[in-house]
Amino acid sequence: MLYVDNSHELYPNDTNFRLYLTSKLPNPHYGPDVSGKTMIINNSVTKPGLQAQLLNVTVRHERQDLEEQREKLIQEMSENKALLKSLEDTLLQELSNATGNILDNEPLITTLENTKAKAVEISEKLELAKVTATEIEQVRTRYSPAAKRGAILFFVMSSLSAVNNMYEYSLYSFLAVFRNTLETSKRDPSLDGRLRNVLDALMYDVYNYTCLGLFEKHKVMLSFQMTIKIAEGEKDLNHAQLDFLLKGNLSLEKSARRKPYDWWPEQGWEDLMQLITLADKFARLAGHVAVNEEEWHAWYDLERPEEHPLPGGWSDQLSLFEHLLVLRCLRVDRVTVALTRYVISRIGEKYVTPPVLDYRQIHRQSTPLTPVVFILSPGADPAFDVFKLGEEMGFKAGAKLKYMALGQGMGPKAAEFLETGSTRGLWVMLQNCHLLPSWLKTLEKILEKIEKPHKDFRLWLTTEPTPKFPLGVLQRSLKVVTEPPNGLKLNMRASYSKITEESLSECPHNAFRPLVYVLAFFHAVVQERRKYGKLGWNVAYDFNETDFRISMALISTYLRKAYDNEDEILPWGTLRYLIGEAMYGGRVSDSLDRRILTTYLDEYFGDFLFDTFQPFHFFKSETVDYKIPETGPKESYVGMIDLLPIVQTPEVFGLHPNADISYYTNATKLIWRNLIDLQPRVGGAVGGGSREDFIAGVARDIQSKIPDPFDIPVLRKEIGIPTPIQVVLLQELERWNKLLQKMTSSLKDLQKALSGEIGMSNELDELSRALFNGQLPKLWRKLNPQTEKGLGAWMTWFQRRHLQYVDWVENGEPKVIWLSGLHTPETYIAALVQTACRDRGWPLDKSTLYTKVTQYTNPNDIKEKPRHGCYIQGLYLEGASWNLETGMLKRQGIFSTAGGHSWGQPAPLVTKLGLAPKC
Repeated sequence: MLYVDNSHELYPNDTNFRLYLTSKLPNPHYGPDVSGKTMIINNSVTKPGLQAQLLNVTVRHERQDLEEQREKLIQEMSENKALLKSLEDTLLQELSNATGNILDNEPLITTLENTKAKAVEISEKLELAKVTATEIEQVRTRYSPAAKRGAILFFVMSSLSAVNNMYEYSLYSFLAVFRNTLETSKRDPSLDGRLRNVLDALMYDVYNYTCLGLFEKHKVMLSFQMTIKIAEGEKDLNHAQLDFLLKGNLSLEKSARRKPYDWWPEQGWEDLMQLITLADKFARLAGHVAVNEEEWHAWYDLERPEEHPLPGGWSDQLSLFEHLLVLRCLRVDRVTVALTRYVISRIGEKYVTPPVLDYRQIHRQSTPLTPVVFILSPGADPAFDVFKLGEEMGFKAGAKLKYMALGQGMGPKAAEFLETGSTRGLWVMLQNCHLLPSWLKTLEKILEKIEKPHKDFRLWLTTEPTPKFPLGVLQRSLKVVTEPPNGLKLNMRASYSKITEESLSECPHNAFRPLVYVLAFFHAVVQERRKYGKLGWNVAYDFNETDFRISMALISTYLRKAYDNEDEILPWGTLRYLIGEAMYGGRVSDSLDRRILTTYLDEYFGDFLFDTFQPFHFFKSETVDYKIPETGPKESYVGMIDLLPIVQTPEVFGLHPNADISYYTNATKLIWRNLIDLQPRVGGAVGGGSREDFIAGVARDIQSKIPDPFDIPVLRKEIGIPTPIQVVLLQELERWNKLLQKMTSSLKDLQKALSGEIGMSNELDELSRALFNGQLPKLWRKLNPQTEKGLGAWMTWFQRRHLQYVDWVENGEPKVIWLSGLHTPETYIAALVQTACRDRGWPLDKSTLYTKVTQYTNPNDIKEKPRHGCYIQGLYLEGASWNLETGMLKRQGIFSTAGGHSWGQPAPLVTKLGLAPKC
């Protein structure tokens, strides 16, 4: 007798007992203990299986008669085969039961003859059915392009969960989009024309549906992923080139061929050395660069190099995708814009123009069984728009629209709302679901039990991104991200999408419509400045639609009053104060930010807007003119917005053109990281060899570069009573040793896991993935100062840190400290203050730090360190350049850094950090 151990007692085991467990996780990872005791079956949909399913859906919609004939034929063939099998079984039974001479058994002979005739008849029917089935299949195959495109797009959607856990999409929701496309796409008398219409409509419908639930920073990534997956389906994608575009040169060793020019980016040259090995057409590229400095430097210094041909006629030899590979080697900051241009050239401009948020359309897409989940961004609140839509559709807030903000103890009340709403056809809005994560599982169970809700029932949920949100709710829901669009044009378009002709007609003053356009421009500018970090605003403010809506109401009120009183002079001072100080300015806490805000209003609001002799321009250049359109209906202003470029220069906001460098560089690196996460885990590595061999090679390479840990107990004994600076050194070395220990142990375990000696845990799996993709593993990242470096650049930084620590231990405190090489530089600066105060007898709270940029450009020129303070190297200056001759700030040239050097290189300046008593 077998027994089941339940930890507390034993239960008799029934041999018929079976336990089946299912998971909603798209790619669950189970440890060796679970994997060894269970049979794991991957029941997820495959691309061929989904393609066959979508083909059935397509043919049923387009040729229902054909699909019905096919299904009837399949049924008849199945019945005939079953009948044939039954006849054979009957015949065998008769033969086995027969006695005596078979030839004298007339009933048996009659049965044999009947069976033979029936078998021949059935065989003929089966043969005829096979011919008919082949003919039907040939017709059905003509619809396979729609099914193939649909399968590609579904797997693009489903892979997005690797980027953000809120991006969960089920096959059920995709099939709803697919069927809707078949219903709404344009008809055509020819099959080829009809298929073209279906393919175009399907791509755009999937793009719009998916974009609704994506943050702005991920929309270009989606467009590019769709483009390359479609190219892959058409056998028009070079995977080695795609891998290079996303990862660059992953080698941890510097190439033997050194870069010929100082202005060429260090990592860019290493990438170029990798690029010339990808194909014969790139082989001569490095040689051409080496002998044509003037041409390449001129192209490199262009403001928008992606819009100009490559030097030496290389653009004629390379495709647009291959152009991206060269751009990666020189101008990483322009890759994001170049990706956008590539998407436009392949599938069209509409795939880089996300849809405007339309709440009526969201309602039409939802169903009683499909909740709407608003994923909140800072400053966003969709409640106003939902309440407004509810009033228009007869669901007034508080009456037929029940709403509440979730919090501690609010779960039972929310469950009551759901029960009432689903039976009576009410709208229910549950806000801030992320504040009550413990109840969300209950919410999932409640929704699963609701099978036949009232047709008018709708559930609206708002939540911030959280890993605790149930997958079951996300997969069945329509996800909507409430975030300002990225770009001046899209931002203004979104603002005007919520302005009606009726609202513009409420104020009779002639200046009202132009001022609404000015306000929309101002609103877009203050929001767009946020993406430039500290160059935009010292503090990231959450300017939102409420600010715009109330400011528009203020303009309407004061202009109506001026119209009624027949005042010729508009109350500009009042409007500037209310908008700049009360509404938008009410969020601004920094005095310099407030100065910027009021300057914008001084520049945008005044009688000069209507000067016919000197027309007003927000910004004007040779290529674009941002101006106010002629007074007219709403469509005239929307038409002007549509003419604006998708990508604008920072000069429109009053910023230096170089402001784009930092923003676009960070955006490009983010897109690369996300796209790497979306790519499937292939079995081989670039250049040949298996994935496991490549990872093992990288692991061995890193292991060979890991130095021995410092002997801290011996060092403490040598130091004796440590000074504040020596305390910092000991703390730094303790953290350093912990990092070395973790790196050593994790790499050893990974080698064992790759060889099968131990199981591959989640930690080791993440480590192997990071090494394969050239990324810094999370396992090591948390033991390091915050960094965005890739694995190769980080290893160079890692080795340089070690050299500084060795020099510090052997020779004492360095004359010039590499501050960014310390784990916690603030403790070092605090130690400098303590040392100076002890020596001079100053109170700690009466001392101050000051910085001075020296004339030194080479740290080796400094022979001794200052008595108090230190010399620092490796600092960057953002937003200005430094004049070495005058020792003062100066305006940057185009694409330059702090020291006036090429934008990709650090400024070789040494800064002195000194101390002095406060006056």
